[in-house]
Amino acid sequence: MMSRSFHTIHNSDSARLLTELDERSREIFRYVVESYLSSGDPVGSRNLARILPMQLSPASVRNVMSDLELAGLLYAPHTSAGRMPTERGLRFFVDAMLEIGDLDSEETTRIEAQVAAAATGTSLDSLLAEATVMLSGLTRGAGVVVTGKQNPQLKHIEFVRLDPARALVVLVGEDGHVENRLLDLPPGLPSSALIEAGNFLNARIRGLTLAELRAEVEERRASMESELDSLVSGLIDAGLAVSVGASEGRQLIVRGQANLLDDLRAAEDLDRIRLLFADLETQKDVIDLLSRAENGEGVRIFIGSENKLFSLSGSSMIAAPFHDSNQAILGVVGVIGPTRLNYARIVPMVDYTARVVSRMLERGR
Repeated sequence: MMSRSFHTIHNSDSARLLTELDERSREIFRYVVESYLSSGDPVGSRNLARILPMQLSPASVRNVMSDLELAGLLYAPHTSAGRMPTERGLRFFVDAMLEIGDLDSEETTRIEAQVAAAATGTSLDSLLAEATVMLSGLTRGAGVVVTGKQNPQLKHIEFVRLDPARALVVLVGEDGHVENRLLDLPPGLPSSALIEAGNFLNARIRGLTLAELRAEVEERRASMESELDSLVSGLIDAGLAVSVGASEGRQLIVRGQANLLDDLRAAEDLDRIRLLFADLETQKDVIDLLSRAENGEGVRIFIGSENKLFSLSGSSMIAAPFHDSNQAILGVVGVIGPTRLNYARIVPMVDYTARVVSRMLERGR
C-alpha cells in the first residue's frame, strides 16, 4: 500500500453509508462502479449476475440495485438502461472502498527519470511543467500544477524611477530570477531617496527571503526611523509591501488537455469536455481548488459538483502537495479528467510524482 495517505472530503457521510449497506449490497455496488470506471457504460442486472462471485438471480441483483438507487448511490441514465454511479456514489466508493496499491517499477522509473531530466535545468517552472506533461501522458488526463509560494533568497534590491510619480522595485534572487514591481511615489520624492532606500535594504539582505527581510525591517523599525528620514522609511515600507504581496501570486500550469478528447463516447461527452476546457481557462477557480489540496499531507480527490468549478462539466481532480527542504509547501501537482478516472491507478501516480518533485527540491535540483 501507499506510504502516504490520501484525504477525503465527506468522511462522515461515507462512514454512515458503509455501516448501512450489507455485504451483498457493497459487493454489487463495487462491481457496478468498477465496471463503469473501466468502460463508462451502465451495468445491467443480467450481466452483473453472471460476473458476481455470489450466486444471485438477475431479479435479486435488480432489487439490490434499486435499493442502491434509492440511497442515491446509483442511477439509470435512461429507461431500460443499467445503472451507473452517481457523484455521491463515486465519493462513497473513493472514501470507503477504493483499494490503492503501489506503482510498478516501470512506472516509478519513468516518473523519476522524466522529473530528474527536467531538474537539471535552472528553472523551477521547467521542472513543474515537465511533471505535468509526464502525468498527463501516464494518466491520459490533463496534468495541472499550481505554484507561487516559493520565497527565493534575495541578492539585490533596487528602486528605479520611471517618472516623477512611479518607480520599479527590481528584485534579483540568488538564483538569478528577476522580478519588477511597480510602485507609486509620493509627490516631490528626490532620486536620492530611492538610492538610499536601496542601499539600506541591500546592506541587510544577507540571503533573506522577502518575507524574512520584511520581518527584520519591522523588528529594527526604531533604529531605521532614527537612521533615515521619514520619506525614505516610507519608501522602504511601500517597496517591501508591494514586493511581498506580488510574490504571493499563484501560477497555474496545465498540460495535456487534448488527452481529454481521446475517449469521447457521445455528443454529451464532447459538451462536457468543452465545459471543462472553459473551466480550465478560468485560472483563478482552478488555482483556488488546487490550493485546497495544500491543507495537510497526502492526496486529495475532488469529484464533480462537490465544488463549483466542476459543477457543470462533471469532472474530477486528484492532487497532492509538494514541498521544499524546510518542509514548506510550495504548490500542488495533480490530474483533471472525467469522473470515471482510474482512481486506483492515478492516486499513487500523483502521490509519487509529488514526492519525487519534493525530493528534487530538497536536493536543490
